Amino acid sequence: MLAYAHGETRAFEALYARHRGTLYRFLLRSVARRDLADELFQDTWTRVIAARTRYRVDAKFTTWLLQIAQHLLIDGYRRQRPEVNGESAELALQFAADAAEDRPDQVLTEFEQARRLQQALAELPDDQRSAFLLRVENGLDIEAIAEVTGVGRETAKSRLRYALEKLRLRLAL
Repeated sequence: MLAYAHGETRAFEALYARHRGTLYRFLLRSVARRDLADELFQDTWTRVIAARTRYRVDAKFTTWLLQIAQHLLIDGYRRQRPEVNGESAELALQFAADAAEDRPDQVLTEFEQARRLQQALAELPDDQRSAFLLRVENGLDIEAIAEVTGVGRETAKSRLRYALEKLRLRLAL
């Protein structure tokens, strides 16, 4: 990022190539709508470009990038809560029905598990879902989660613990 801040455009290409998957997965799992994730993805990179001259090496680039994305997510939640859309579930059910003819037990079980996890994640409060996704999807530790979400270490730890407890209870049924 420092090289990009000093005008090396190839450095941005390297940053983008290295971090685009991490960022997109985080956004897609956070909002569960591809169109919104795409928009937030573009907005995040736009902010990175705009902030290149102000970038400071206070944390890993990934942490800084996810922090930008997290702030955009929070702004989006404030403007409009994500709507639950049954279209993806309907398509998944159709796919599962078609595939069930080949391996009915395995396909249904895998589909049920994935759907239950998706529903359980959707039911978590936004702050707990973000903490969980930052830990599981991006492998961030408690300190990095606290930094990305802008809360204290103990708050981040509590959010993660509550998310895990809720997911365990929900998925144990």
